[in-house]
Amino acid sequence: MEITVPCFAKLNLDLRVLYKRSDGYHELRTIFQTVSLKDTLAIEWNSAKRTQIELDSSVDIPDNLVVRSAAAVLDHLKATGWVRFSLRKTIPMGAGLGGGSSNAAAVLIALPALMRKKLAHSDAVRLAEMLGSDVAFFLHGGTALGLGRGTELYPLPDQPARPAVIVSSGIHVSTAEAYRALNRGLTSTENSPILSEFQTIAWDLSGADLGQLPLKNDFENAVFDDHPQLGGFVRKLRRLGARPARMTGSGSAVFGIFAAPEQAKSAAAAFPEQKAFPVRFVTRERYRRAWRRALGPVADASCFGAGPAV
Repeated sequence: MEITVPCFAKLNLDLRVLYKRSDGYHELRTIFQTVSLKDTLAIEWNSAKRTQIELDSSVDIPDNLVVRSAAAVLDHLKATGWVRFSLRKTIPMGAGLGGGSSNAAAVLIALPALMRKKLAHSDAVRLAEMLGSDVAFFLHGGTALGLGRGTELYPLPDQPARPAVIVSSGIHVSTAEAYRALNRGLTSTENSPILSEFQTIAWDLSGADLGQLPLKNDFENAVFDDHPQLGGFVRKLRRLGARPARMTGSGSAVFGIFAAPEQAKSAAAAFPEQKAFPVRFVTRERYRRAWRRALGPVADASCFGAGPAV
């Protein structure tokens, strides 16, 4: 049996970096948002006595998360078989848009459904956290609050289908280097003005004019110092009418949110071809519907079937 499923991108509408934890990760506060930019992943499954995982990808990605995710699912379900993936990448890589994480989550959702083996919520989350910090978010979609490494997730009221533009420069920003370059006094959680501001944003997000909220990305100053072109893209988006315009993740993609789709399309045309993508926000319900359509007859065997969502 073969199905083709969507792998949507994400934005960090707000991202704060707090103290370094005992496990070596930094404590984060972030607001995730799925957007319509997506990869597609075709999955074919056949039961067999030995496991074989094959991947045909439009882009060569060493240590591809699709293969790692499939191996984790089969190991957890104590199953063997032949799995073939065909991955068509549209989401720019290494840009803070979560493409690899979305690909991994797609396997966690779709492969057990194809096998007609239900993957429990707690197990899906545990496997997602092992694969990467952003993977668990893509089991849900929509607008969500991310704490800790970003793996502790809580639903926020969904944003409307706001039009936006994502600009990808092709500049590679190493996440490890971005953390080192941050180079500021990381704060504790006690009496933190950063946390107070973030809490205000989380409470005011529903129905708010995003351009009026003090949205921030703590990585921006450090990354823009090293890559001034990215700061130039943000300023250009603002001149074109984006409110707000920010960087997502640790970079290098930046985005601007616009009042109307026509304005977003016009702004995207002001950037070099294949560098800018007009998109819209994808709500949690639209995310679930897109997945159910893609899964078709095996949808009820997935986390988007009957009962609580993963």
